[in-house]
Amino acid sequence: MDTGLRRYDGNPISVAPVSPLLTNVYTIAAERPFLDTLAGGLIAQADGDPLALARMTVLVPTRRAARGLREAFLRVSAGPGGMPVPLLLPRLRPLGDLGEDAVVLGEGEDDPSLAVPPAIPELRRRLLLARLVSVWSEGGGNPPLLPGQAAALAGSLARLLDAAASQGAGFDRLDGLVPEELAAHWQTVLQFLKILPLAWPPILAAEGALDPAERRNRLLRQQIDEWRQKPPPGPVIAAGLTGGIPALTHLLKAVAGLDNGTVILAGLDRSCPADEWQLIADEPTHPQHLLALLLRDLEIAPAEVREWPAAMTAGESARGSRLALIREALRPAASTDSWRDLPPLPAASAAGVSRYDCAGPQDEAVTIALLLRRALETPERTAALVTPDRELARRVAAELRRWDIDIDDSAGVPLTRTPPGTFLRLVLDLADSALAPVPLLAALKHPLAAGGLMPEAFREGARRLENAIRGPRPAPGFDGLRATFAGRPDLLRFADRLETCLGPLVAAIERPAAPLAELVAAHVGAAERLAASEEESGIARLWRDSAGEAAARFCHELLDAATDFPPLPGRHYPALFEALAAGIAVRPAWGRHPRLFIWGLVEARLQQADLVVLGGLNEGTWPGPAATDPWMSRQMRAEFGLAAPERAIGIAAHDFAQSFGAPEVALTRAARREGAPTVPSRWLLRLDTVLRAVGLDGALGPDPEIAAAAAQRDEPERRRPTPLPAPCPPLAARPRQLPVTQIETWIRDPYAIYARHILRLKALDDLDVDPGRAELGTTVHHALAEFVKRNPRGLPLFPEEELLAIGRECFAGVLSRPGAWAFWWPRFERIARWFVAEERLRGGGLVESRSEAAGRLALPSPAGEFAITAIADRIDRLADGGIALIDYKTGAVPGKAEIENAVAVQLPLEGAIARDGEFGGLSGRPASLEYWRLTGGDPAAQRAAIGGDDPAALIDRVLASVRALIDRFDDPATPYVAVPVLRWTPRFSDYRHLERLDEAEAPPEEDE
Repeated sequence: MDTGLRRYDGNPISVAPVSPLLTNVYTIAAERPFLDTLAGGLIAQADGDPLALARMTVLVPTRRAARGLREAFLRVSAGPGGMPVPLLLPRLRPLGDLGEDAVVLGEGEDDPSLAVPPAIPELRRRLLLARLVSVWSEGGGNPPLLPGQAAALAGSLARLLDAAASQGAGFDRLDGLVPEELAAHWQTVLQFLKILPLAWPPILAAEGALDPAERRNRLLRQQIDEWRQKPPPGPVIAAGLTGGIPALTHLLKAVAGLDNGTVILAGLDRSCPADEWQLIADEPTHPQHLLALLLRDLEIAPAEVREWPAAMTAGESARGSRLALIREALRPAASTDSWRDLPPLPAASAAGVSRYDCAGPQDEAVTIALLLRRALETPERTAALVTPDRELARRVAAELRRWDIDIDDSAGVPLTRTPPGTFLRLVLDLADSALAPVPLLAALKHPLAAGGLMPEAFREGARRLENAIRGPRPAPGFDGLRATFAGRPDLLRFADRLETCLGPLVAAIERPAAPLAELVAAHVGAAERLAASEEESGIARLWRDSAGEAAARFCHELLDAATDFPPLPGRHYPALFEALAAGIAVRPAWGRHPRLFIWGLVEARLQQADLVVLGGLNEGTWPGPAATDPWMSRQMRAEFGLAAPERAIGIAAHDFAQSFGAPEVALTRAARREGAPTVPSRWLLRLDTVLRAVGLDGALGPDPEIAAAAAQRDEPERRRPTPLPAPCPPLAARPRQLPVTQIETWIRDPYAIYARHILRLKALDDLDVDPGRAELGTTVHHALAEFVKRNPRGLPLFPEEELLAIGRECFAGVLSRPGAWAFWWPRFERIARWFVAEERLRGGGLVESRSEAAGRLALPSPAGEFAITAIADRIDRLADGGIALIDYKTGAVPGKAEIENAVAVQLPLEGAIARDGEFGGLSGRPASLEYWRLTGGDPAAQRAAIGGDDPAALIDRVLASVRALIDRFDDPATPYVAVPVLRWTPRFSDYRHLERLDEAEAPPEEDE
């Protein structure tokens, strides 16, 4: 009959007459929106009585389902123009998901939960279990577990406790659970698990609390007893509950046994033949498995379950053939041989379903974002992504932000990924690393960091600090920072401010034993002080908004839970904090899009959108792997009374089948993940097989519009290649003095001279770098130079010992690194032995040696004098009056072609300075030019002379080439091009990204 009520889509709500002789167990087919259909039926049963709905009690799985049902009442009851009709709603009671919702069955004095002890707070439970784990590990003869490891195991133990309570398994079955034929480590696990029945109940009794699952069981049993003794006066409707938990099954039996009780199942397949129900009950991976077990417990045949009395719309009826297709694809494995005899089906059976096999996860996220974005083009159209893949959900949310769309993700954001959660972690890393550069700057550059200053002033101080600590890591702690900042009063004041903000946290982390509560208090206090600005307190800035409130709640609960936790080494606190914070989710209360959603599998169970995208359909993701834990094998779980791990796959299969009832469905997967090929979900493979059997092979394809848009989404704009830079600065801006090393750069790469000496661009050192070959060369140079300065006219009595002692002084800054001590120091020892031996051989012909002598040579040019400068590694005055110039090389020496073509000009130019200029008052005829290649390998070093016995010809040739170079660049029209001769490209350049040589080397695009 037509009640005159209308759905939110305008279709009438029709209710069929109900015979009181039939069972009061109903189902709502998957093609119908569960909550809207449920609300429409309840409104129709109220039959116009404004108080009838208020007398009803509706039991739903979760608080989210309760919120969704309230919204469904608004949609279904909407009057003309879409305005909701005022209603007194039923009492909506969520029975709860552990970890998210509490069981709520009554109100005020009738609330049965008042007589049951409260659930133990989750953080408190994990810390108490972690203590048990730690105590047990200390007595096992093995190295004791660290607090972070114990907390992680405590979380797994908590899940085992809840699973055992939910499924009615008793820990009294532990004895004899491990037969002798199983591996010996299971005996160890069994002994460990015995701490639960022996030690855990007294701890709970002392806490005056219960495990959440046990409390739920007691509440449900108490409600069952109460209803049996005193049936409720109004109707009770249990909607969307599937059993699987003994206490919940008993409650459903009690509701079904009430005169005014109703049980409404979601997506029961009433068309399934009776002979298949036994196969379904025996196959945990089947989507109807839990429903089959529930009907067996209710002692009801599937044929006795009626459709919830509301007539289907035309669109819902049309989707029935699609659902028949998916039911066929998911049939029990034992009966899949019937696929051979399937009759052909019309193409309409796959109507409304599209499939996208994307190249990778990012391509999948782009495709899904485009599907959701297109849905917004139709007024009032809703769209949802359903996926268990949290990484995919985050990628899709990020893609939608390109269009300034914030999507509602029901799973929320992990606390450690929110700004306050990240800031808490960074402050802890900063203290734990003893102010190492990377953690230090990560914390100081966080948007919440202000240190009592205006945020922009604090960031400016952080930038100055960053420039000062680039390169090798300073010594640890604030003393190391202050040593680095010597002579910089502004940075010294900044370091004092940071030390004040961190307060006792750094010292607490270094303590060998500290109470957990003190560590938490020091951590939170440091974060609040560092977050404070000149205008706002740290409390106001750190704990604001939903993420800040969640972080504050977590820290407060951690402080409460840590009161009697035994002292622990401070260095173990960061891992413990990470383990305890893992799994905390933050869900914004408002500000997300009203028509787009991201649902996890639990949240999607009773909800439907106009477009449902089923994402992440790869084996191992959806469905995920069979649930396992470190405590019991499959055989042990069965004997203990826990459900088979495959049950979770069956629940996920039911979610998959239910989602197929949406008006429009899109299936997406990534063909590769992290470079490796993926396997399509078993349900996709089954669906492909059935489609081939019914003559619809290839019927599920992508929407061409979406596929084309996804392919073009990140395609770069085609444009002509940009010409290589060729700047021509005015003559006044061009340098009039260069060192010999830069003269060689000028020849190889003029643009580098322009960038460094005209634009004043200088590459920044990396942060916290391990000393590399450049540092090795500098250190070896300094050690040898210092040795020569101390002994300019001959070797000392013990030359090798003195050189090694000087080397230890020069290497002191890097030998704290294990790699430097193990790799570099032995090389320097070999260099020192070779150097001393060489000095003994050359000693008779030397008068004096100088190291690191500064020299200068002025050359006339069209634009005026041009000066060439140098700092020679070593200059030896020989007994015959000549001068030997030596250049130490810890890397490769220049090749013969580079020397002959006047490209490697450093040493010949030093010879020109010695001949035509001076090195600190020393000048004369260059008798030899030598490279000493000091590698510390085998051999430890080599001498290589250039220019022959009389290098004057080489010096003249190089000097003439350099004069011509100076004259050419004294012409303002000469550009500073990048690498004019590719053959002489420098091995290293800080300016390659500015020169865009890669673009020049790529083949040019054709003119369009």
